[in-house]
Amino acid sequence: MFSFFKKKPATPDPAVETPAAEAAPATPAAAEVQAAPAAPEAPAAAEVAPASGGWLNRLRRSFGGDDAAAGNSAAPETAPAGELPLAEQALIQALQHDAMDSSSAALEPTPIDEAALTEAALAAVPEDALDHAKGVDEAEAPPAASNADADLTSAASSPSEAGDSEDEATDAAATAARAGWFNRLKTGLRRTGSSITTVFTGTKIDEELYEDLEAALLMADAGVQATEYLLEDLKRRVKAAKATDPAQVRTLLTDAIAELLQPLEKQLVIGEHTPTVIMVAGVNGAGKTTSIGKLTKHLSDHQQSVLLAAADTFRAAAREQLAIWADRNTVEIVSNAGGDPAALSFDAVAAGRARGKNVVLVDTAGRLPTQLHLMDELKKIRRTITKAYVTAPHEVLLVIDGNTGQNALAQVKAFDEALELTGLIVTKLDGTAKGGVLCAIAREKPVPVYFVGVGEKLEDLETFNAREFAQALLG
Repeated sequence: MFSFFKKKPATPDPAVETPAAEAAPATPAAAEVQAAPAAPEAPAAAEVAPASGGWLNRLRRSFGGDDAAAGNSAAPETAPAGELPLAEQALIQALQHDAMDSSSAALEPTPIDEAALTEAALAAVPEDALDHAKGVDEAEAPPAASNADADLTSAASSPSEAGDSEDEATDAAATAARAGWFNRLKTGLRRTGSSITTVFTGTKIDEELYEDLEAALLMADAGVQATEYLLEDLKRRVKAAKATDPAQVRTLLTDAIAELLQPLEKQLVIGEHTPTVIMVAGVNGAGKTTSIGKLTKHLSDHQQSVLLAAADTFRAAAREQLAIWADRNTVEIVSNAGGDPAALSFDAVAAGRARGKNVVLVDTAGRLPTQLHLMDELKKIRRTITKAYVTAPHEVLLVIDGNTGQNALAQVKAFDEALELTGLIVTKLDGTAKGGVLCAIAREKPVPVYFVGVGEKLEDLETFNAREFAQALLG
């Protein structure tokens, strides 16, 4: 908000008084001057008629001459005004007017035609003197502000530009963080990348290259269907691009994998429901509880209030492990040692609604998809959550271990049939994981991948990006 200050009108200095001497004859400029207090009215110009030398005496008095300094108050000699030459009358009036201006701070100056005076002064000065003066002025002129100074001044005086600079700094930091994440992902998938990139070390594109590439993709857990699809798509791209260098084939394969994985790239949506209930399932040891802790951190960083439900009541220390993550992220947790997981899930959803939480995360016990009675227990938890909140669960996430290879595809199919999965979290891509299984999932059971993890740290869980994953997969 800007503040505007209004200038007050200037007032005359009370210490300066207008002299009480005779006023000058009325002129256009003198007509605008305020009359001095208690000053005797000056005789009109028509009544002023000096005797011999009378106009000179008046001239002396106007400038405070000897008579005025000695206190001579004798009345001036008068003579008809017509006896004075007109030039002398004008000179007297002008000089008296200048004297009055210098003696009274309250008087306003007579308007001056500056342009006319300047033109007359320049006409009277020799040209060589003007050239010399111009050179001196240019030498003494201050240097012009540099472009850097102008930019600094503009940046300092413009809040909007300062805000843009902060936004650019934030974007640069986010870009740097994402680049660090990509390097960790690339490091985690270096085994797969090195085995595939060795195929493109040859000098020509032939059937042998495609056969070696097929073997490398199968070894990377891409699966038969995905491998066949990628090879056909790659041959079409090579023909369209008229590629002749194996290095070009590698780039085209990256594009083919990125396009295949694109349907899996999806963002987790929070806020359509309050609270958003997320149910998390998976086999034993896949990293469910750790992923929940990281996901809680991710949501808290985006100003979302989270409530955790420790519905894994079978595994030893599962409740304590989740409580540690709750303490780290400063969130609330609902737990009951040895209680019924379905009943605890109901209570957690009800508490989340009553407390106005944004997200309720329900942790469940790990189980193999071949254990049908445990899969039935998961179905019961899902039904109970729906009773507590008719539209819940809004997200059903499956956590899969990236090291399990083609078994991960079997888990996705089994859990999707039982729970109707809405998303995946792929963990442990920093070990011996080959990563190609995502190609198989994209081809046979395209369930969106929300997050991928490459370590145990909080920042090691990031959103899935198809292009990044394809580039990391090929080293």
